[in-house]
Amino acid sequence: MDSRPLWDLFCRVIDNHGDLGVCWRLACDLARRGHAVRLWVDDASALAWMAPEHPAGIELRAWPDQDVQVQPGDVVVEAFGCELPPAFVARMAACPLAPRWINLEYLSAEDYVERSHGLASPQFSGPGAGLVKHFFYPGFTPRTGGLLREPGLLDLVDGFDGGGWLAQQGWAPRSGERVVSLFAYANAALPALLDTLAEQPTLLLACPGPTQAEISGRPGLRSIALPYLPQPDYDRLLWSCDLNLVRGEDSFVRAQWAGKPFVWHIYPQHDNAHHAKLEAFMARAELPEAWRALWRGWNGLAALPASLTGLTEAAAHAPAWRAQLAAQPDLLSQLDAFVGASR
Repeated sequence: MDSRPLWDLFCRVIDNHGDLGVCWRLACDLARRGHAVRLWVDDASALAWMAPEHPAGIELRAWPDQDVQVQPGDVVVEAFGCELPPAFVARMAACPLAPRWINLEYLSAEDYVERSHGLASPQFSGPGAGLVKHFFYPGFTPRTGGLLREPGLLDLVDGFDGGGWLAQQGWAPRSGERVVSLFAYANAALPALLDTLAEQPTLLLACPGPTQAEISGRPGLRSIALPYLPQPDYDRLLWSCDLNLVRGEDSFVRAQWAGKPFVWHIYPQHDNAHHAKLEAFMARAELPEAWRALWRGWNGLAALPASLTGLTEAAAHAPAWRAQLAAQPDLLSQLDAFVGASR
């Protein structure tokens, strides 16, 4: 009989596959630490390129539109408020020992995260009446749930031969070229960014997405359109570049572990709520002011600076910020301890 703790992890793909990317990393981290995982997802098609190799211990399941004949696991995680299927919640409520029910929230540096992390939400009605759901917030301070970080990750990053890896892929820079990765949503500031990058010989490695097809040539700027990369190779790309432009949540976190200068394209919201989220992170991380100007420009809060004047400061800041984050327990270690303590 399998005695490993069983986690049910539920994920809905809203758009851009970012939610699935985070959930897959969590599932892999759980499996490698000896847990069994059932990952329930409504659209797993992106895993064909994101995760062509599946670690043992992960069972991929289609999102259940109707009741399924399974016993809920020891822990049930609804990622990003995806709302569990009512029939599954009813099965949770019928268990002799109720599973730990966790709502894994989106990542933010705003102050409310510390106030909300770990809060309980007793269920007084509906199929889950009698159960208690807890909110678990990733974050950047000791009073939050931390960030996903696999054991040994930073040693792997620091021992990596980025130049050799780029050469193996056929993406080696020419002599004197700076290497920049680009992963972004559609962005009206792209032409200005390309002009800025072209001020110095630059190799731009462009990931699939709306910006990839819009890159036009400039003297001093050479670009390569990359294919979809599995998560491990995308991580290696970040470790190999001098500057990383990233988007959303998953690549944002991975760029911080890379310890290289990066610029975050935050997910745009129609009410501009993302502006406050962006400012909150820049303040929390104490980004150099010149670097904040570039972040604001890339995110449409101001005009994009005409040059990368803050790159030197950002290169010194990135490893120091990484060390500060690494001093905190990683997300899964905290989540595992929280689940046990809240039983």
